[in-house]
Amino acid sequence: MTALVVGEDGGVLARGYREFAQLFPRPGWVEHEPDDIWTATVAACREALARTDAAPTCIGITDQRETAVVWDPRTLHSPRPAIVWQDRRTTAICDRLRSDGVEERVAMLTGLRLDPYFTGTKFAWLAAEEPQLWSRVRDGSLVLGTVDSYVIARLTGGAAHVTDPSNASRTLLFDLEKGTWSDELCELFDVPRASLPEVVPSSGVVGTTDPDAFLGLSLPVAGIAGDQQAALFGQACYSPGDTKCTYGTGSFVLTNTGSTPVRSEAGLLSTVAWDIGNGLVYALEGSIFVTGAAVQWLRDGLGLIDSAAETEGLARTVPDSGDVVFVPALTGLGAPHWDPHARGAVLGITRGTTRAHLVRATLEAIAFQVRDVVEVMVSEAGLSVPELSADGGASANGLLMQLQADELGVPVRRPVVAETTALGAAFLAGLGTGVWGSTDELAATWTLDARWEPTPGRREDGRHDRWRDAVQRAGGWTR
Repeated sequence: MTALVVGEDGGVLARGYREFAQLFPRPGWVEHEPDDIWTATVAACREALARTDAAPTCIGITDQRETAVVWDPRTLHSPRPAIVWQDRRTTAICDRLRSDGVEERVAMLTGLRLDPYFTGTKFAWLAAEEPQLWSRVRDGSLVLGTVDSYVIARLTGGAAHVTDPSNASRTLLFDLEKGTWSDELCELFDVPRASLPEVVPSSGVVGTTDPDAFLGLSLPVAGIAGDQQAALFGQACYSPGDTKCTYGTGSFVLTNTGSTPVRSEAGLLSTVAWDIGNGLVYALEGSIFVTGAAVQWLRDGLGLIDSAAETEGLARTVPDSGDVVFVPALTGLGAPHWDPHARGAVLGITRGTTRAHLVRATLEAIAFQVRDVVEVMVSEAGLSVPELSADGGASANGLLMQLQADELGVPVRRPVVAETTALGAAFLAGLGTGVWGSTDELAATWTLDARWEPTPGRREDGRHDRWRDAVQRAGGWTR
């Protein structure tokens, strides 16, 4: 959990950070305790505010979008853990709905696919597997939402039950073109519409923090966006065709498509980017489930490294991966493959393979996955990507950024403020309270930190073909 205090020049005045536990109760299941999310949020904000004399004027919220949270609107406590976006338990529900022939209709309404990734499938699982809990949802004693809705409820002492279109559009319950919850989809996933939050604009005051709940402060909550849309906003990608990739636990490539949703038949998602009061702005997205999480696995699961920061130096000790290919399908494969049955695979190991080769193969896998998405955007969705704006924790890895430029064959650029997800939330809040008057003012704050040019010939050296072969071998493993 990261909190930033952002100044009027777009610079970061202070940071706060707190980790909270991820729970893995069964293979393929991932959960968070909502109280832990809230406790980490308050602690990160307290730390950030203690590191600056600047007085906060407003708050923006951004979140990992598809996580499903259930809570009591009176006590604000949750009767069960949140089901995290990475969770795969709803694979069978998606397979059943697909066999029922509804995927085309769902895709037309939502711009999404039937995949365990999305919130609606998690709510459908709760309805089927936890009927006592779901009866409380039906009678109004429990409400539903994504993490943004839950955190805003806690911030406001329960006064606000809201979300914005960027988060709503990731639930499988939102009509992409009408900009409202869909009764048809709510019925399909067995979700009472009355339990869902009100959909409000991404920028503008939606409530005020309760001083008793939040550090003694009474501040307007004025910005809401899902993490990837917030990063697009923080990267100043305000014109159609502007493209960014956030390298986090997963990696997410988004391109602004303007006031019209662009449909993809090749594995990309149509989504709402934001609504800042002028109507919906859309984006086309490639969602890659495991990139930074693969580095975490090298650290926590295998013990090959002590920290993510080691990966660049260690990977540079070898000239290449030694023909090792790592497919990090640790929770299935997202765009453009969408195979929840895929599982991780490491191919090409020999007696000469070292941990440095495996670390470099992991960085290459991240670059390959982003290339797969961008190639779909360019060749099948008809979009031009002349350069890529990079952000997120792994964008600090210079070797990864160079590998990415090599694989894409276009420059990669990184801003001074790489935490563009939180920055985008601050921009939305400040725009909604008059700190900034327009997106032009916000764009003027963007400052280049580093730029990587592609190495001639590297894109065509055959490594990507070998990667694609490995992806095929890893596919369908749990069928």
